[in-house]
Amino acid sequence: MCLCVSAASVVRTLITTETQKYTEKTNKTKRGVHMKNLITAMLMTIVTTVLLGLIYPLVVTGLAQVIFPDKANGQLITRGDGTIIGSRIIGQPFVGPGYFHSRPSAAGMVGYDAGASSGSNLGPTSQKLKDRVKTDLERIQAENPGKPVPVELVTTSGSGLDPHISPAGAEFQVPRLARERGITEEQVRQLIAAHTEGRQLGFLGEPRVNVLELNLDLDQKYPIRR
Repeated sequence: MCLCVSAASVVRTLITTETQKYTEKTNKTKRGVHMKNLITAMLMTIVTTVLLGLIYPLVVTGLAQVIFPDKANGQLITRGDGTIIGSRIIGQPFVGPGYFHSRPSAAGMVGYDAGASSGSNLGPTSQKLKDRVKTDLERIQAENPGKPVPVELVTTSGSGLDPHISPAGAEFQVPRLARERGITEEQVRQLIAAHTEGRQLGFLGEPRVNVLELNLDLDQKYPIRR
C-alpha cells in the first residue's frame, strides 16, 4: 500500500514538474513572438513613414516640377516684372464697372478668400439667401434691362473660388463693358470668344471664360479711359 502511494506521488510530482516546464517554455515562446511582432511593427512604421511620407512626396513633387511646373505651382499669372497677379484656378472679385464681374463668393468674410474655401451652406428655404439673390438680381438687371440674368451671376459656387463664368455670363456684361471702355460691343464679344474654353475632351464640363485672364487682356487691348 505504501509503495503504491509513493509511486503515485512520484508520478504526480513528475507530471507537475513537466507541466511547469512546458508552461515556462510556452510563456517564453509567447514573449519571443510578441517581441518579434513588436520589432516588425516598429520597422514597418519606420519604413512606410520614410517611403510614403518622405520619398514618395519628393518623387511626385520632382516629377510634377519637371513635367508640368505651371500647374504644380498653382498656375500663377505674373506681370512682365515677375509680380504675381493671381492664379488661373482661383477667382478674384472685380467690382469696377469697366471690368467683367466674377460670380458671387461666400468664401471668407468678403468672398474669394483662398484660405476659407466654402459655399454659403444656405438652403433653398433660407430667407437670407432669397434676400441676397433678390438684391443682386435687381442690381445686375439694371445693367441690362429686359435681358435674362445668367444664373451664375447671382449664385455662389461650392468652393467660392470659381475663376470662370459662362459665355452667357460674359455676354450679359457686354453693353456695360463697351460703354465703360469706349469700344464697340463687337470688339468685346471678340475678346470673349478668344477666351472661351470648350468642354474638356469634348464632353466634360461646360464652355467657360476665365474672368481674370479676360480682364487682363481687356486692360491690355482696351485700357480704361481716364
